[in-house]
Amino acid sequence: MTQYNVLLLCGGGGSEHAISLMSASYLKTNLQSLPQFNVLWLELMADGRYRLEDGSFARFEADKQVIFDDGRAAFAVDYVMPCIHGYPGETGDIQSWFDLIKLPYFGCNGEASVNCFNKITAKMWFSALGIPNTPYLFLDEPGELAEAQTKVALEEWGSVFIKAASQGSSVGCYKVDKAEDIARVLNEAFTFSPYVIVEKTIIARELEVATYEYDGDIVASFPGEIVCASNTFYSFEEKYDSKSQAITHVRAPDLPADVAEQIRSYAIKAFKGMKLRHLSRIDFFLTQDNEILLNEINTFPGMTPISMFPKMLIGNGHDFARMLEQNIMAQLQHK
Repeated sequence: MTQYNVLLLCGGGGSEHAISLMSASYLKTNLQSLPQFNVLWLELMADGRYRLEDGSFARFEADKQVIFDDGRAAFAVDYVMPCIHGYPGETGDIQSWFDLIKLPYFGCNGEASVNCFNKITAKMWFSALGIPNTPYLFLDEPGELAEAQTKVALEEWGSVFIKAASQGSSVGCYKVDKAEDIARVLNEAFTFSPYVIVEKTIIARELEVATYEYDGDIVASFPGEIVCASNTFYSFEEKYDSKSQAITHVRAPDLPADVAEQIRSYAIKAFKGMKLRHLSRIDFFLTQDNEILLNEINTFPGMTPISMFPKMLIGNGHDFARMLEQNIMAQLQHK
């Protein structure tokens, strides 16, 4: 059996660094169950250095080798798994470097990652594909004009979400119901991103679909559901804090079959239309009138013990390790 060296790259140094390590642990377990892969864990630190699991350091070079500081033989990388949530993993930055050095990697390519990570670009794509999404306002700088535009939106919609356009896991995301809070929240949102989006607050069920490539097909799971505590949203803390009051359902209860099928159809349409690859979690709102609105796409969803993507894939009757193996080998065999 041919052996391949797989680099499991995690961390990233951003706001989701710790979550990335949790996801990487799940991926490592699955990859190590596949005998054709030799797996090396490498953590990208905030200062740009690379750290191994034993605490020692190494260099990841453009010639596709990991050079260890302790002098042991270099690890020649055949394939990389960039398990980095947020920057630079979901933003397209690290994928562009892999493309430059001609190193095959798991997940969406750079362009698709950029288009999905920026909430404004993503919504333009959703609309271009004919997929309904939430009404929004685009802001490119803080100040009196932005505050005035947001106040008009608040008056029209009654409640808004102010979101940093280029952040993941609800970082830089705020629900605003009072006009006097707008200036403060806008200023804070702009500290996370040079662009901000103001969205109409939608009173709706929050549904998620695991969308992935399996046995040569693009598959969308039955929608799962996030049920948040009253008057809260699925914030970073609600996603990952041990004290979270959010409840998750791998299969959304009491979801009409035609609605579920339409959501799955939209998920596959977005996956194909935006040229996504291997896996994504695609999130929707479902209003009380059964209006379906595409909320966002996560091009490298969380793989923590409470994350929905692996649970929905397994609940869909598929094997997570097999999904990894199929997609990795399809690239390695066509290098």
